[in-house]
Amino acid sequence: MNDAPVTTTRDLRTGRPVWLDSPGIGVACRGRIARSAYDVVIVGAGISGAMLAYRLRRQGGKVLVVDRRRPLHGSTAASTALLQFEIDTPLFALSRTIGREAARRAWRRSVAAVGDLHRLVRRERIRCGWRDARTLYLAGDAYGRIALRAEAEARAAAGISGSYLDHADLSERFGIDRTGAILSAGSAQADPMQLAAGLLRRAVAKGVRICAPVEIAAIAASGDGVALATADGTAIAARAAVFCTGYEILKAIPDQGHAIRSTWALASARGATAPDWLADHLVWEGADPYLYLRRSADGRIIAGGEDEPWSEAHADTRLLREKTRRIARKVRALIPGLRFRVAHRWAGAFGESRTGLPFIDRVPGHPHCYAVMGFGGNGITYSMIASDIVAALLAGEDDPDADLYRFRV
Repeated sequence: MNDAPVTTTRDLRTGRPVWLDSPGIGVACRGRIARSAYDVVIVGAGISGAMLAYRLRRQGGKVLVVDRRRPLHGSTAASTALLQFEIDTPLFALSRTIGREAARRAWRRSVAAVGDLHRLVRRERIRCGWRDARTLYLAGDAYGRIALRAEAEARAAAGISGSYLDHADLSERFGIDRTGAILSAGSAQADPMQLAAGLLRRAVAKGVRICAPVEIAAIAASGDGVALATADGTAIAARAAVFCTGYEILKAIPDQGHAIRSTWALASARGATAPDWLADHLVWEGADPYLYLRRSADGRIIAGGEDEPWSEAHADTRLLREKTRRIARKVRALIPGLRFRVAHRWAGAFGESRTGLPFIDRVPGHPHCYAVMGFGGNGITYSMIASDIVAALLAGEDDPDADLYRFRV
């Protein structure tokens, strides 16, 4: 979920993401840009920019991260942080769109990304409430039990783990009344702001500079590099620029197959009453729009959904109240015995593509400019993939899956 309107009040009417109250989310940054030339300028200090900055700090050179907000206060603050390998578009459906082998590569890369992220968090000892989790993908009005059986078979053929549960199995094990589900291991959950802050702090310790708030007002690319001008008139020269700006799209980027939607989310007070199994399961459904939920390490229910195909709907405070009421009703109806009180609710806009895959590519017609966008429901997972692909592009190397994420014009 991307770039919600973030405020500084606890009043539910304004929409305050729960992560803004997390400890350990401070990141040292400067208000002024100290030098005029860098090797790489990263525009966006959220999870995508953090992962790329962390990655590039090992490659040497001068790296600058800028954001028009405070670090982490855009898309990342609005995330619900279900770290799934499962792509919004089922494997069997994606195969029909981009071909079977390409679809299998996309799904396998997503599986690998969650594993890579887990190893990174463990290696760097980032305190972000990381917990391994299974996913329970429920039959819904878009993908029913027949579709889920086909999906389970497609995943098995691709070497991706998961088992199909029929109505009786699902009811007996989870107390959920749906016609079927797919149960899979290999996902996780975390606090997205603590995760991003940990990566940014480690990047800064290795020489990466962060300046915010800084708004980029103009860009000029040539064969020699990129010139950027800030809103206050500061000029920056760079060998390359990478735009990790969530749903805020550059005018130069093709918009075919890409749309901006609005979404809503809530978090309960700590100590919600929930079945034990929910502590390590992420739940979502094959519906349109789909409901998703999890239980955080501190006992909160985190849930979201009710998406609408309008980019500005998330700013409507009336809709914020109504949509989160609907989400709460759906969650309580889905899981018997679940009791909680809503403590936070928020809304945001997010970008999605026709295939459900993100765009991670060079910006057409703009040499040395790269963009990372269109993450749908897999923002953190795709941010990990983006850091690999963009780092390879900047080094003049090939990533074996880069073709999956190119702009489609």
